[in-house]
Amino acid sequence: MAKLSDLRFHLTRVSSNVKTGPIPVSTSSRVTCPASCPFAGNGCYAESGPLALHWAAVTRGERGQPLREFMAAIAALPVGQLWRHGQAGDFPHTAGRISRRYLRAIIAANRGRNGYTYTHHSLAIGENASLIRSANRNGFTVNVSTESMAAADSAIAAGLPAVLAVPSDEKGTAWLTPAGNRVVVCPAQRSDTTTCADCKLCHKRPRNLIIAFIAHGTGKRRASEAIRQREPLA
Repeated sequence: MAKLSDLRFHLTRVSSNVKTGPIPVSTSSRVTCPASCPFAGNGCYAESGPLALHWAAVTRGERGQPLREFMAAIAALPVGQLWRHGQAGDFPHTAGRISRRYLRAIIAANRGRNGYTYTHHSLAIGENASLIRSANRNGFTVNVSTESMAAADSAIAAGLPAVLAVPSDEKGTAWLTPAGNRVVVCPAQRSDTTTCADCKLCHKRPRNLIIAFIAHGTGKRRASEAIRQREPLA
């Protein structure tokens, strides 16, 4: 893992993505993605289209800011602003151990704002679980990304919000997990008029509600296969 001081982070103040809506979104250098993510080079939606080009430029250091300037940009967002961290990329880490310095900095920068994100970092490594739990307690929502209902149930049992990737041919819109937690498919994926700016469930929702994301993008076939390897859904 590169030194935290060498990484670049980019904040787009008004997203042009039709699904997120016009909220700020950030992009982190590709090396922040953990080895535990099953979609890296295997159907990740961020590896195609304009986002892939932007992500590559941030990774090369051609766009974005170093850590301190990036955190200052977040802290300068209007109070109460909903924003998404990591439209591409994850949390900086060392061998899968999330950077404590980074998490503490983003919690502080986000204070008074409504930031949310997703992570594929393993909860079983180092202090990852406690760092993610601390972020959620302090107003920065970190959703644990999963590919099976068992893993989603486990995250909920650990007191953490969970999201669930499902294959591209999933037809259901809502169901229950084996542990009785409720799953609903992302409203922005079910509607041409709903955006993240409208929905906000990934930032705040009932503890036992899991948001499902249908595999999409040009790599959706490979992503769907990766999901099925984790757990075929009925």
